[in-house]
Amino acid sequence: MTAALSAALAGCGSHPPAAPQASAAPQSPSVEQPPAAPAAAAPPASPAKPEIGAWGFDLAGMDRSVAPGADFYRHANGHWLATTQIPPDKAMFAMFVTLDDRSRDRTREILEAASGPPDSDAQRIGDYYRSFMDEAAIEAKGIAPIQPELDAITQIRDKAGLVARLAAATRRFDASPFFVLVDVDDRVPGSHIANLGQSGLGLPDRDMYDAKTAQFAAVRDAYRRYIATLFTLIGASAKDADRRAAAVYALEEKIAKTHWTRVQNRDPQKTYNKLTPAELQKLAPGIDWKPWLAAVGLAGQSHLNVNQPSAIAGEAALIASQPLAVWKDYLTLRLVDDAARYLPKRFVDARFEMFGKTLSGSQQIEERWKRAVDNTTDALGEAIGKSYVARYFTPDTKARAEQLVHNLLTAMDQRLDGLTWMSRETKAKAKAKLATYRVKIGYPTRWRDYAALHVVAGDPLGNANRAGAFEYDRRLAKLGKPLDREEWDLPPMTVNAYYSPTRNEIVFPAAILQPPFFDPNADDAVNYGSIGTVIGHEISHGFDDQGSQYDAEGALKNWWTKDDADKFRTATAKLVGQYSAYCPLPAHDGKPAQCVKGELTLGENIADLAGVTIAYNAYKLALAGKPAPVLDGFTGDQRFFLGFAQAWRGVYRDPELARRLVVDSHSPVSLRAATVRNVDAWYDAFQPKPGDALYLPPEQRVRIW
Repeated sequence: MTAALSAALAGCGSHPPAAPQASAAPQSPSVEQPPAAPAAAAPPASPAKPEIGAWGFDLAGMDRSVAPGADFYRHANGHWLATTQIPPDKAMFAMFVTLDDRSRDRTREILEAASGPPDSDAQRIGDYYRSFMDEAAIEAKGIAPIQPELDAITQIRDKAGLVARLAAATRRFDASPFFVLVDVDDRVPGSHIANLGQSGLGLPDRDMYDAKTAQFAAVRDAYRRYIATLFTLIGASAKDADRRAAAVYALEEKIAKTHWTRVQNRDPQKTYNKLTPAELQKLAPGIDWKPWLAAVGLAGQSHLNVNQPSAIAGEAALIASQPLAVWKDYLTLRLVDDAARYLPKRFVDARFEMFGKTLSGSQQIEERWKRAVDNTTDALGEAIGKSYVARYFTPDTKARAEQLVHNLLTAMDQRLDGLTWMSRETKAKAKAKLATYRVKIGYPTRWRDYAALHVVAGDPLGNANRAGAFEYDRRLAKLGKPLDREEWDLPPMTVNAYYSPTRNEIVFPAAILQPPFFDPNADDAVNYGSIGTVIGHEISHGFDDQGSQYDAEGALKNWWTKDDADKFRTATAKLVGQYSAYCPLPAHDGKPAQCVKGELTLGENIADLAGVTIAYNAYKLALAGKPAPVLDGFTGDQRFFLGFAQAWRGVYRDPELARRLVVDSHSPVSLRAATVRNVDAWYDAFQPKPGDALYLPPEQRVRIW
């Protein structure tokens, strides 16, 4: 199924190929735009009214009783924060969610109207969507769609049969202790390699299984109940279900102990371990790898990259040491859990109770059409995307976005010129890397071919399984072939953006290039403060703590002098300390305070800080030396920073915030906006005073790019 792959590829920001994890809770002609050319001023805004406010900002959403230096985020958004109710079907609500809702509404219109001859894209997307929507047919079938696989698990007689079933799950991106993802080889630009990574957990992160994490005690209890519920739903007695659930949970606890942490997985040097099959067998002798590799399509590969060697060895040892009966129950659980969204309502409700309500705090499940849109998009994103961009992404919007990106690249080039801490030698290589950035705006130049994906009307689970196998085989076919630089990892309807270090490219799908992030009718200051900082964020990912380890060709290769690298680490360590001191969830009800993980969020925090700095410089370039007008009493610089703060306004339910603080590489939205305390121009614009909560003396402000 495609859900695991979508999760592995998710997240706005840097998009490194290393360390895939299926159990973590998926991302216009390609244009070469060298930044060396002088920046042109952005085209003047249209006289049409912006979507938000008179000039693109929600003045009514401010709380002017809060001084900018005390809490700039609440100064810009306080009334909105105080009056906004999170919809009952959501765990958080923010500007990204607003855009995602709009994108799903538009996608729904396309899917509901889709029909065509057999094996056409219109037939595929229409039948995929309608099959998921047909609840009556799903209820009538009961568990019949999974019965053959339940029977196959029952028939497993030995560890060889177990390994074969694990390989079958891996091959369609179902949950398994091992996850395979074919992607660009970090050290050999332009070629591909199969990555073997840790996986196999039902909860989103290894740390949630740790009894010392008291804030997740209720989650662990609920998850054990959920496992037992699934066993009862397929016919087990309550007593038998409890026994089997306890054993499977204990196995997952053992798997979790083998896993690397998310911070460890951020290190591309440590997650690059190129091994031959013989070396893999020696590393992890708990299973016979030869038949497993053959079953997942890797029998002919001389090498593969093992992302977390100790975890793979540990999981293989568990396959050898733990009782076969427990592993069979584990496979049963993973099968039913993966299939639950395509089964009768009792399965859907049980899964929502666990992962929607308990884990994230949502009060009610999303309407079925929303889930159908997401599932169809996961499976057939670019088939839908062709219609989406034809309806909703205009050439004018694309041209404006390209001009913004051009100005941002120019600003970054000028920032590099002005760095005082970096040597001339390293600076020249940094500028050469920036000059080779590829920019993708809106949509691909060549759409994905889905001819090999057979979609059957009335078979939602079978369609999902075939979609997972299709995507696995599509990626598998890359082995031995050169890199396709026109390929995208996210369909146009996705509200997201990313930088790929191995491709050295920045990608902005159509759906993110709309209000409130980008409004062609809004004030330039607000556009640069919102979408401009997002663009700058993605540009700077090539120079964050991960992206900076890749050269202009996309190779994982050191291009820094030792002195420059030491200075960079010193500056980034200050940012780690700054964010680690933020504790969005204070201690309460016997639970300890939960703080930001500064090391986990470092790459995104670097990019947020750099994005604001670069976008501010680009805004000045767009003014072309002319003074910005004062609007409603706000200067251009003030409007720029207000636009930035508005772009990140959002509210969380406490369980969702607790979850994100463990699994998300991004800081909470309020703290993303707080990076202005490091930006000198913000101090000039709002005049915070020493003693204000956000005020930092100049020598304590983090300056990197």
